[in-house]
Amino acid sequence: MSNKILINGNFLCRNLTGIERFAFEICRQLDSILAKKQNSSVEYAILVPANAKSIPVFNNIKIIHGKLLKSFPRWDLFYFSKMCKKHKATGLNFSNTAPLSRKCGYAFLHDIYAKDFPEDFTSKKDKLIRLYSCINYRNIAKNAKKVLTVSNFSKNQIQKAYKVDDSRISVIPNGWDHFLNIAEDNEIFKRFPRLSEQEFFFTLGSLQKRKNLKWIAQYAKKHPEQTFAISGKVIGGMHSPEIEELSTLKNVLLLGYVSDGEVKSLMKKCLAFIFPSYYEGFGIPPLEALSVGAKIIVAKSASLPEIYGNAAIYIDPKDTDCNLQELLGKQISEEEKNLILDKFTYQNSANMLYNLLEEAES
Repeated sequence: MSNKILINGNFLCRNLTGIERFAFEICRQLDSILAKKQNSSVEYAILVPANAKSIPVFNNIKIIHGKLLKSFPRWDLFYFSKMCKKHKATGLNFSNTAPLSRKCGYAFLHDIYAKDFPEDFTSKKDKLIRLYSCINYRNIAKNAKKVLTVSNFSKNQIQKAYKVDDSRISVIPNGWDHFLNIAEDNEIFKRFPRLSEQEFFFTLGSLQKRKNLKWIAQYAKKHPEQTFAISGKVIGGMHSPEIEELSTLKNVLLLGYVSDGEVKSLMKKCLAFIFPSYYEGFGIPPLEALSVGAKIIVAKSASLPEIYGNAAIYIDPKDTDCNLQELLGKQISEEEKNLILDKFTYQNSANMLYNLLEEAES
């Protein structure tokens, strides 16, 4: 083996939300692919922080134990870069961050939300997050060996903002197949017995502004006869200002953090999974909901129509003048749903990444 890829394991120190899930599942599938390949031209390793929430078990990706991750900027910009140099490896970064300049390596930009929606970043902390995010966006767009993203929507936004040539950017989408390994957990219905007693719409997310809880708050006020269950926790200072308002509505249940097993149970039992986000690089939760047979209602915005095609019911993220119960009468193509589930798997995406890296490093 002549070339080396060192995976940035910073995602192992974060809670398992969209980007972290993507990184973990792609690495797991990549490890399985390597088990079947006898002639790989690339050696793969992952740099694992000493304070990782869990240490992955890989058979074909070497584990390199790193120091404590105390600061993500310091780790990404300096320490990871230093370790790539030490191991004579090119970095692979999953988390919208990467070392600066020529040390950037391969890097994912899942979306450029902070660039596209500056008005969502209002507090001093928000503005610092936006500044750091935009520095990383520009660095990756200008310096990455390959810019990797998760949808054509994100690819187009990145190219529009940073003039990235087609030859330097590739789409490697998200998947849902991790959901196969999650067992249903009906404890949520004991904690919230009301959900067992009546039909409900379900949504989840990080409770960020772009998740558009404003839409649900406005709609729920107009339709007190319909019930909404919302799970998720606030990330940083980027929370939706509608959370306080939602907590006062009798037809809305704020569930807080729920486990993956509880999410699966809620998706199976809900009238429909609703996802009113006005900005998503991909949007994994509706895919998970589709996989367990739930109807999905998503915003007609950003990447969502590209991903979900005719398998979703669409709403205008800026207009609540509709009736979800009536929209549920729309017939959804089972064939289209199955095509989407077959297309968007982590197994497929890991194969795409493997082939890209093998070709680029050969």
